[in-house]
Amino acid sequence: MDSSAEASSMAQGLRIVRLVADREKLGRQLLGVSQLAVELDMEQSRVSRLAQELCDLGLLERVDRGPFRTGPRFFSLAAALNTGWVREARTELEALVAALGLRARLSVRDGYRVTLVRASSNDAVPGSFVKPGMVTPAWCTGAGRALLWDLDRPALDSLLQDVNYIGIGGPGAAHSTDGVWDLMVRDLGAGFITAAEEFEHDVVELAVPVRDAGGAILASLSVLGSRAGIGPDAAAAAAVLTSAAERLGSRAGAR
Repeated sequence: MDSSAEASSMAQGLRIVRLVADREKLGRQLLGVSQLAVELDMEQSRVSRLAQELCDLGLLERVDRGPFRTGPRFFSLAAALNTGWVREARTELEALVAALGLRARLSVRDGYRVTLVRASSNDAVPGSFVKPGMVTPAWCTGAGRALLWDLDRPALDSLLQDVNYIGIGGPGAAHSTDGVWDLMVRDLGAGFITAAEEFEHDVVELAVPVRDAGGAILASLSVLGSRAGIGPDAAAAAAVLTSAAERLGSRAGAR
């Protein structure tokens, strides 16, 4: 799957989640696969596959092949968005936009997947798939690899043992756990993650972990842009990013 197909799947999956959540919130009749397909004007087989993936992620749930409703992961994500330091992350994201002229994101890890919890105002256009709840792979995104920062090689092997690398990511993506580890070692030496075309063509992502007062990784903070947008001095941009991550981490510790 190329990055454009991945984006399309994410956009369609988020449409399904939004429809289910909106109907539940309004107290309207919940829908099954065929009804969702009609409402969204999508092929029933595609709705069935995406809805099952959303159930696997915990964003939706279904009992005995009945209608779909929002799942536990949906509510944990909503709760995370209401956490004080995550709410305040909006200010840091917009400050990064002002300072660097790049898109900015705050993400958390769920196994070998990454969930977007906040994005800067310039990171989406109408119809974009970039919205809170977007799920991407950890191994081929800057945000994801920043969340893997503290894993040693055995822990990384264990986490990624069931990953199918074939057809996922952009031209710079690793195609094996060995490849992911090599990128991690390179970036650990630099002090920040650089993911060049690892998920999307023509997109470079810089990322760092956000740590709490005890040093545990809470989230990752990243900025994205073209090579020209990032410029020749990625380390300077990463220093701005690191300062923002440290401020966010200190706010989390204060809550």
